Amino acid sequence: MLQPKRTKYRRVQKGRLKGLAQRGSQISFGSFAIKTLDEGFITSRQIEAARIAVTRYMKREGKVWIRIFPDKPLTSKPAEVRMGKGKGAPSHWVAPVKPGRIMFECDGVPYDVAKEAMRLAAQKLPVRTKFVVRRDYE
Repeated sequence: MLQPKRTKYRRVQKGRLKGLAQRGSQISFGSFAIKTLDEGFITSRQIEAARIAVTRYMKREGKVWIRIFPDKPLTSKPAEVRMGKGKGAPSHWVAPVKPGRIMFECDGVPYDVAKEAMRLAAQKLPVRTKFVVRRDYE
């Protein structure tokens, strides 16, 4: 009997993003955060662009937490390739997010600095977001 070919990557289906986020929907580390209002895939490049925007505006003061991680491979086939011949190679990695998921948190900076930094981060992301503040923030 033929054995299946061993591959480095697990073949992952795209799946569906329905419902609200069950985990990661509360602020855990910082005082300010951005929460997603849509479902979608956030690529690793978009996460990195948002992180750079936040740290540059905050002038490397305070602390930033990234609460999402791109652990899902999306595959694609090269251009001008015929149908069939199996699944394509992983082209990039994404983090699937559902509405209510906290994506970025920050602390150690004033309210107005945090709000502007999170606004700049939200511009880099393909989903609608909302700026949220910890409940016990004075």
